Amino acid sequence: MPSSPSASRRRLPLHWKMLIGFAAGLAVGLTAYLTSPDAAWVEAVTRYVTTPFSTIFLNLIFMLIVPLLFSALVAGIAEMGDVRSLGRIGWKTLAYTITLSTVAVLIGLLMVNWLRPGSGVDPALAESLIAENSERTRQIVDSVDETPSGIDMLLSIVPDNVVEAASSNASILALMFFAVMFGIGIVLSDPEKTAPLKRLVDGVFEVSMTLINLVIRLAPYAVFCFMFNLAAVFGFELLIRLGAYVGVVVGALALHMFVSYSVALRLAGYSPLAFFRGIQEATVMAFSTASSNATLPTALRVADEKLHLPNKVSRFVLTVGATANQNGTALFEGVTVLFLAQFFGVDLTLGQQVMVMLVCILGGIGTAGVPSGSLPVVALICAMVGVNPIGIGLILGVNHFLDMCRTTLNVTGDLALAAMVSRGEEADAGPALPPDPGPAAPKEAV
Repeated sequence: MPSSPSASRRRLPLHWKMLIGFAAGLAVGLTAYLTSPDAAWVEAVTRYVTTPFSTIFLNLIFMLIVPLLFSALVAGIAEMGDVRSLGRIGWKTLAYTITLSTVAVLIGLLMVNWLRPGSGVDPALAESLIAENSERTRQIVDSVDETPSGIDMLLSIVPDNVVEAASSNASILALMFFAVMFGIGIVLSDPEKTAPLKRLVDGVFEVSMTLINLVIRLAPYAVFCFMFNLAAVFGFELLIRLGAYVGVVVGALALHMFVSYSVALRLAGYSPLAFFRGIQEATVMAFSTASSNATLPTALRVADEKLHLPNKVSRFVLTVGATANQNGTALFEGVTVLFLAQFFGVDLTLGQQVMVMLVCILGGIGTAGVPSGSLPVVALICAMVGVNPIGIGLILGVNHFLDMCRTTLNVTGDLALAAMVSRGEEADAGPALPPDPGPAAPKEAV
């Protein structure tokens, strides 16, 4: 028997359940940190309960990301119907991505030069943090040699083995390239012969979303585990001791998220208030998981159900944006490099800072959408400008919290980009995000 309307109204929305899990995990974790620091039961709970549960949750989502990403991108391109639509949407996506990434990095560099958080770090604290995280830092620095750069990075986008590309987060751009080519092939082929293939791709997408929607029901409990681990293990002590650096990063991220995106959305004719109200579920998921890829299924659903964006745009822009439109990552990388330069007393010239900005923009495009995926890029940029990469050990203790913050900006940027690109493209799929009604018109809900 179907549920009554009153029962449906009483059902708590998922994003509120996630917020409750977030608040409860943070409260319980902080209580454990303040009352039972280094207690055996806290270590037992994190090792045998919260960490395994949260890891299983992420693994379930990552398990389905490859079929979801491939099918969403292929289906989105196939729905465009012709290569000219793909070219138009693709160039708009690229132009907005470069513009907003440039603004993000500029905001970060201006704030870090103005407030100079690296100049006031306690040397004793820095020395202890670097020594404590020396092993993890060495792993990150060593991984720089394995990261392709320059022409090798360009060549790595075209895979010689698509199965191998699908099996590695580091090769996600190669998988996306193959999906784009596959979608173009469908568009250019005889529609009668490719119709069964299109239905198969649509079926893979629907099955992937159905399975992920089942997994997402565990999200409130996973969010509780994420926040409990963060608060019970780290507390807020280290965030306070590195408060100047954390404050600059979070402040710059917030400025770009609420000011830059609001201006961009309003210029595109959309209501920023309606937009931010509609994406709450995606932002909570992004903050909790610290992974753009893990948030992709939620972002796709939000774009469809809350923002009402055309599928052919949202599937293309969001799947590409999960890896290639990471404004928060680019901003974080720029701020961190200059912070470490200030700490080590390396005076970067204007030309070097411009180079840092350009590399950060490129790094934001090529960085894997997984937790801490930007740290090897930070090490690479540090080595380029003469800053000792070993300084990354200074920020590792606060990196996960900052990763959560910058992922929230990344996902917000993807959804904002999809809304902006949808302008003028929604004729085939109904109205997109409600436009700004103006001061005299009544408010519209998403």
